[in-house]
Amino acid sequence: MVDNGAAHTPASGVLAQLTELLPQLPADGGGTLWRLDRPGRQLDANLVRLAPGAEVGAFVEPDLDVLLYVTDGSGRLETDSGTETLRAGSVVWLSHGSRRALSAGERGLMYLSVHRRRPGLAIGRPGGGAGEAGEAACLLNRVCDACGRLATERDARFCYRCGEPLPED
Repeated sequence: MVDNGAAHTPASGVLAQLTELLPQLPADGGGTLWRLDRPGRQLDANLVRLAPGAEVGAFVEPDLDVLLYVTDGSGRLETDSGTETLRAGSVVWLSHGSRRALSAGERGLMYLSVHRRRPGLAIGRPGGGAGEAGEAACLLNRVCDACGRLATERDARFCYRCGEPLPED
């Protein structure tokens, strides 16, 4: 691998972190086990575990393509195209705008989710111009209590990242 300077070198220790982390995790737990958190990154990556029988309800991701890599367990992926069986080693590309739902099998389902990083939320006019921006919309009913992810879908009932139900209106 070519070293082009500190800003472009691989993030050392990420694989080591995951290798050390996985054996220490309780087998029946669910949620986000790890997430990429390097400053200045262009990607988001999350290692998610669904407990046996757990589900991430159907939803549409309007903006981002997502790549899922199943690291352990098994489950089902439902899309408008049908149902696919997932097992360790499965790789699935989910295009933006597609409907999807996940469910874990009897041993649970663990997967790595990778997508382009969402830009931060900002209040104001596009382009940073000065002036009245209005009042910010209350989005608290779309913020996951378990992992803090903001659901982009107005009708989302479950968190895409960890599978937890979102707060009621």
